[in-house]
Amino acid sequence: MTAPFAHVPVMLTEVLDAIAPRAGATYLDATFGAGGYARAILDAARCTVFGIDRDPEACAAAADLRRRYAGRLTVLRGRFGDMIPLLGASGVERVDGVAFDLGISSVHVDRAERGFSFRADGPLDMRMNPGDPMTAADAVNGLPEAELARILFVYGEERASRRIAAAIVAARKEAPIERTGRLAEIVRRVLPKTGDGIDPATRTFQALRIHVNDELGELDRGLVAAERLLNPGGRLCVVAFHSLEDRKVKTFVRDRSGALPRPSRHRPEIASDRSPSPSFRLLHRGAVRPTPAEVAANPRARSARLRAAERTVAPPRSDPTEERRAA
Repeated sequence: MTAPFAHVPVMLTEVLDAIAPRAGATYLDATFGAGGYARAILDAARCTVFGIDRDPEACAAAADLRRRYAGRLTVLRGRFGDMIPLLGASGVERVDGVAFDLGISSVHVDRAERGFSFRADGPLDMRMNPGDPMTAADAVNGLPEAELARILFVYGEERASRRIAAAIVAARKEAPIERTGRLAEIVRRVLPKTGDGIDPATRTFQALRIHVNDELGELDRGLVAAERLLNPGGRLCVVAFHSLEDRKVKTFVRDRSGALPRPSRHRPEIASDRSPSPSFRLLHRGAVRPTPAEVAANPRARSARLRAAERTVAPPRSDPTEERRAA
């Protein structure tokens, strides 16, 4: 089980620099996968690492790593949005660093039977946790046309979302859409190929994957949970691969650091005594991008963006709805 999960994580050097592992500290690899970040952190300092992954295959494949780092590595199965109760069950209430590697693992893309990719035909699944109830096939065959169009537009940023949704609904009347290859062909009939080398089905598959796994909702929950778990001086590091994820991370860390831009230079915001103290300090002014050498060696790294921040002594923010009500 270990071999299929062997891979080099994106922007490993930059993540290590941001996390700054130290002896005696406790860290969380919130998207464990093949354990690339966890292994690097454990090698960098005599520390303890917890990993979280919703995929039971990834957790099972971590057996060799757990033996190698006996007493220092614990892998928990679950969603990273539930990191507080998951760690709490292991007696951990605070950590000194949290790392996220968002999006889909290359391991999943390369395995046709998981149904994430159109590069090889497979069942239209896309579940990061095979035990979850809804598959991509369920969504494609069961959702109303308008909802399909919304998902493609919002999560895939697909401008032809209505045309694609209509084509999907027409096709499923003939027979259920159960294979990745068939869905890809439906989309390709609607959208001709362009010269950019990107398959026309890319955005549709991305949108369905995000919807099936509730990736953006999970990211919101994970960021808030990390803020509550991190000790003062602890580091939050997030590697995102597309604009929807990166935009959420950017907004979160800038908001929590007090660095959100003013709405207008003609009407600057007036500081309020009720304004919360910054709970994070930005480690970089903007996103850190992979080096040209890494992109050349691993084209998947091209779209990666790292954002990192350090936890301050300020208390975590309250629920956003409460903040709006008090404003």
